[in-house]
Amino acid sequence: MTNFFKITNQIQAIIALRSIAIAIQLILILFVNIGLNYQLPWLPLVSIIGLEILFTLISHTYYHHRQLSEKKASQNAVLIQICADIIFLSFILYFSGGATNAFVSLLLIPIAIAAVTLTPLLLTVVASLAIASYSILLWSLPMSVMHGNMQGHFIGMGINFLFSALVVAIVVGKMARNINQQELAIAAYREDLLKQEQVTSLGVASAQVTHQLATPIATVQLLADELSEDFPDNDIVVDMQNQLSRCKDSLAGFRAMVFDIKEQVIKEVNCQYLFNNITENVRVNNPEMNLTLTNHSHTANTKINTDAALLPAILNLINNAIRASKANNSNTLSLSSEINDLNWQLTIRDYGKGFTLATLNELGVKPVNSEQGFGMAVFLSHASLERLGGKLALTNHQDGGALVTLSLPLAIASI
Repeated sequence: MTNFFKITNQIQAIIALRSIAIAIQLILILFVNIGLNYQLPWLPLVSIIGLEILFTLISHTYYHHRQLSEKKASQNAVLIQICADIIFLSFILYFSGGATNAFVSLLLIPIAIAAVTLTPLLLTVVASLAIASYSILLWSLPMSVMHGNMQGHFIGMGINFLFSALVVAIVVGKMARNINQQELAIAAYREDLLKQEQVTSLGVASAQVTHQLATPIATVQLLADELSEDFPDNDIVVDMQNQLSRCKDSLAGFRAMVFDIKEQVIKEVNCQYLFNNITENVRVNNPEMNLTLTNHSHTANTKINTDAALLPAILNLINNAIRASKANNSNTLSLSSEINDLNWQLTIRDYGKGFTLATLNELGVKPVNSEQGFGMAVFLSHASLERLGGKLALTNHQDGGALVTLSLPLAIASI
């Protein structure tokens, strides 16, 4: 019995409440018949309660085996449970005094439960059923009870129930939806705060590593300069100096990027210029890749708002795509740039093995363990795009490989 009353979702909560109601119904019937010596029709009432018990057991067994969580609780399933409660209660009231029964106001409880658990449309169905049930109970009263001013009294009761049902449905439903929206907003804020904390931690770690690398790179640069004086025509020394220069430029660029991000420097960049810069970076750093470019014409005024982290974020995604293609013995990469619905869209397609379903659900939301660091790069890129109001979509291409589409809104001046 302990497991039976353990509330794990909305349906199990309704079943538990119905079980308590059944026990109370049996106690009240015994009390009225024995304690108050008021004879009720035993056979119809016991038959209805028996059907109610059977329906409750079947529902509990069915949903217990399905092991539904609260988020997976079907709205239609909850609707069926609530409507069943209204029907059972209406029949019990019908055989125990109808609208004159002191417990007729219990028909408001299913409306309150529906207001908390169901959509406005389904709530309307429940409220209409409860009002129709009360109206039938009121209409089925014998004429013998309508003598004197009782007719006006019962009409007033009907109006009062209708007003109460509407108030419960509208007010409780509105309050429940407001609370749900606030909870969703708080949850989204907490998730965003957690993500920003993770990004900040990664930024601090990156800054520390950069600071630690600056000294050994400067030392190696001095050694390379001395070797250059002794061996001015040595190709290995020249190549080493070039690579060290790239490292110094990268560190300087990283420092400048961190400063711009800290000061929240936002500037407008032409989409065509940005796309050309991206393709140039790919060709310089990965000359072995065969690029397939689809560049729809952009006007000179087609611009987006960017910060210093945007280009590295895009290059992170492209580097992921290049690694995926190479892992599948392919040197092909496709890039597409276009304007769609007042957004600049960059589509990156690799020719690798694509994403698994589990990876698609986690990439970009949190850092994912990966031998090549794909999850961390996508996570950081996703955070950078969100800061600029952009979106990142990850899918698998129908002809193989992964498809990454990032979208950024056009600057106001471009619209």
